[in-house]
Amino acid sequence: MSPWHRFLHWLHDVPISDPVDRRNAPAMQVLFLFMGIATPVLWGYHVAFVGMPTGGTLAMVMSLTLAMTELFAVRMIRLGRFRSAIRLYLVTALIAMLADYLLGGFKAMSTRQIDPFMTLVISGLVLGRRSLWLVFATLQLIIAAGFAVDLLRAAEVDASFANLLSVVASQLVLALILDRAVNAMRETLAESEGHRRDLQREMQARERAQSQLIHAQKLEATGRLASGIAHDFGNILHVITGYASQRDRILDIERRDEQEAAIDKTLSNIGGAAERGTAITRKLLSFSRHDMTRPQVFDAVQAVAGMQPMLRQLFPHAVSLELPEAAAPLPIRFDRSEFELMIINIASNARDAMPEGGRFRIDLSRNAAGTARIVLSDTGHGMDAGVQAQIFEPFFSTKTAVGGTGLGLAVIRDIVLASGGDITVESSPGQGSSFCITLPSAEMS
Repeated sequence: MSPWHRFLHWLHDVPISDPVDRRNAPAMQVLFLFMGIATPVLWGYHVAFVGMPTGGTLAMVMSLTLAMTELFAVRMIRLGRFRSAIRLYLVTALIAMLADYLLGGFKAMSTRQIDPFMTLVISGLVLGRRSLWLVFATLQLIIAAGFAVDLLRAAEVDASFANLLSVVASQLVLALILDRAVNAMRETLAESEGHRRDLQREMQARERAQSQLIHAQKLEATGRLASGIAHDFGNILHVITGYASQRDRILDIERRDEQEAAIDKTLSNIGGAAERGTAITRKLLSFSRHDMTRPQVFDAVQAVAGMQPMLRQLFPHAVSLELPEAAAPLPIRFDRSEFELMIINIASNARDAMPEGGRFRIDLSRNAAGTARIVLSDTGHGMDAGVQAQIFEPFFSTKTAVGGTGLGLAVIRDIVLASGGDITVESSPGQGSSFCITLPSAEMS
């Protein structure tokens, strides 16, 4: 990093919370550093090469005091006391101007308007309207004090009075311009901050709604699995009750070793059936729980293989299920629960499209661009071009009023696009449908 960039970083690295003050802090530090260093240098040069002007001792003392105040104000800004630093500078500058006017009178000081203008600009732009008009009123009192000094000294009052009107008018015009500019700037900043907060709240509400919608889709997909799961659990319970009913037969076995072998076989089969039911229950609970999105790197091939029991329960016996055989890993970065939701939703639609039976197939591969490609196809009744154009629209459904929400594919599309992927569909009436999903690939850790 260059010295210039380090200096800029130093200027902006201040513990100030107010956004307006934080923007003003770098400029004020530069201004105070310049004036705090330049004033002693100029006075030193003047005294060394020109000499001390008549009655200039007090003016030099006030100038050096103001310079020290400006350097101290920089230190205060570095500590986060921005507004206190500005107020300290303004008070010191006004006191210095009052001393100059009391010493030299208004006539002598009327041509030196840079200091009054600077106090007006800094008070208005940095502290706001109230400080602006307070400083303006103080300047008028200082001018009045200087004009009174001219009257007491019997100076050229007519010329001083003409300058007085000009100075007061110029300061008033500057104060009015600053007042309007500062008010407009702060109103604009307030509106911008309000819009930012509204947008942040809207984004948070959208994220909550998206999370709730995904959870609702999980529950809907879980409900579609209910009939198949009930059938499978019925088989599991039938196995358990069947082996439990052999208790009396086993007890009638006379040989001890044969009886122990029969008991061991019965308990093993009962345990296996219970483990199968537990695995299905655990998978359903994991799938349907309400979790926030948590992208992670996992193998899509292994994830689809792990979903085989759920997919088997989803389809009736008339539908054959073809899953990818063991192949090279296909790592992707995605929320695993949302990945399963995506597969289940498309599979559920495929089941509804094949009431007479058919085939559902999942293919996984890596395309030429290096992204993961997931193709889910069925041999159902298919879709015409009009339906294909609307299937990703929210609430669009070809089912009856009680057959679905019309949100499944819309949610899938949002999930895929949010991850940097894409989803397309190819279908024609009577020829089935094929959904192609591309997802960014990842490296397995």
